[in-house]
Amino acid sequence: MKSNRIICSAVWVDDGIKYSSQPKNIKSGFVVCGRRHCNCFTTLSLIYDNPAELIHCKVVQGFLSSEDVFLNRKQALPVANHAKQFVGEKLLSGVLISEDLW
Repeated sequence: MKSNRIICSAVWVDDGIKYSSQPKNIKSGFVVCGRRHCNCFTTLSLIYDNPAELIHCKVVQGFLSSEDVFLNRKQALPVANHAKQFVGEKLLSGVLISEDLW
């Protein structure tokens, strides 16, 4: 059985609405995924005609795991470390960035 891994960058937008087919730990809002976080924000710009609408939402940058769980940058760091996913040397920032992985 494979261990839990980081599969992609993700941004959680908690707008207080319950959506189907979201990661296991997301009770309200939705998660947008992409190769890098900038790709997630590009997608969000297509969803929201007016970016000011996001001011009323909780927005969290993170990652999606292979266990279908959204992890913020700090929570994702030990998962990537345990799965030995780092490319090159890991900076000691205490949070995970997509450039650490791919």
